[in-house]
Amino acid sequence: MPIRRFYKLYLSPNRKYVKSLKNLLGFVPGNLSLYRLAFRHKSVAQNLKKGIKNSNERLEFLGDAVLGSVVAEVLFKLYPYEDEGFLTELRSKIVNRVNLNQLARKLGFEQLIQYDNRMVNSTRQSSLLGDAFEALVGAVYLDKGYDFTRNFLINHIIKSHIDIQKLEQTETNFKSKLIEWCQRHGKDITFELIENKEGESNKLFTVQVLIEGEIMGSGKEFNKKTAEKLAAEKACESLSI
Repeated sequence: MPIRRFYKLYLSPNRKYVKSLKNLLGFVPGNLSLYRLAFRHKSVAQNLKKGIKNSNERLEFLGDAVLGSVVAEVLFKLYPYEDEGFLTELRSKIVNRVNLNQLARKLGFEQLIQYDNRMVNSTRQSSLLGDAFEALVGAVYLDKGYDFTRNFLINHIIKSHIDIQKLEQTETNFKSKLIEWCQRHGKDITFELIENKEGESNKLFTVQVLIEGEIMGSGKEFNKKTAEKLAAEKACESLSI
């Protein structure tokens, strides 16, 4: 065992935290501050310059992109004869907040994440674990690089904890969920097809979903129905439905 790794696991003042991360991730982390940040919700974060908090939100943004890229590659290779609409919808099932929340809970994130206890009964807490999962992916990427993160996600997460074939058969109709929620709460909902930006393919559909006139989500896809589903999913995430 390398001396540096031995020190972190058995001699470092942070050895208890390092061991917890190793049990969770399957490897010894390098930059501990990145992982601490990944598990720090904005409710307990401190303000930095320009109003930015030292929370996991920026890592969540980065991790979302890395996770989406790896999942897209896995599905592209696993389903060589399916079109982009099928691949987009299946990727959405894998990376949506409901699935990521369940995955993070299964992995034991609740033991590591830091947040204000007053959030326990808030609606925002429903996405807290999934947000932390994406932030963790961002932390691994910055600490270890893309190739390491890709292998970690494929071998330690996707193969071990995600049943892609089962998800393929699962119908997740975010549009119906959103419409039912609006009906239950007496809110107006509309799906609007908007013009594409300059340079985008004229075959690409861009759909926005508005609730009480406020844009709550948008989706782009080469199939209008799929674009509506993606927009509805974003709205469900925003509303923690």
